[in-house]
Amino acid sequence: MERKVTLFGNPVTLIGNEVKVGDRAPDFLVLDKDLKEVKLSDFKGKIKLISVTPSLDTPVCDLQARTFNERASKLSEDIVILNISMDLPFAIARFCSAAGIEKVKVLSDHREASFGLAYGLLIKELRLLSRAVLIVDKDDIIRYIEIVPEVTNHPDYERAFEELSKVT
Repeated sequence: MERKVTLFGNPVTLIGNEVKVGDRAPDFLVLDKDLKEVKLSDFKGKIKLISVTPSLDTPVCDLQARTFNERASKLSEDIVILNISMDLPFAIARFCSAAGIEKVKVLSDHREASFGLAYGLLIKELRLLSRAVLIVDKDDIIRYIEIVPEVTNHPDYERAFEELSKVT
């Protein structure tokens, strides 16, 4: 099913499997900054906050990653924050080094768009991911989804952390 969001006010189409709160979170295969394969199942038994960004080389995505990284240090050990984008692993490594991102696991979906298609967040026209925040509980059930209607806008950080506190 195709869904629409906007990018700079222009409609773009999201493709892939639409997921909803209460659904089992689909597994996916992405790469970390060292080209190692990472799957959702690698975080079994943890609460996952998934921050989805189009590209870390843009100001909003940069701030989104930094905001979640800063807040991650205040969270319990059973919570993991993942940032997933279509950025190449080399760009992710450079970004994390320059921005001091140490608490968020920054991952690349560039190879197969596995995450984007599994969660219905792949922008058809650009092969980028749409900005979103998801919370997946310890049993891999989706408890919260925010797909930001205008891709260039920030997600609702406070609401994401409110929802995260309900799952912990």
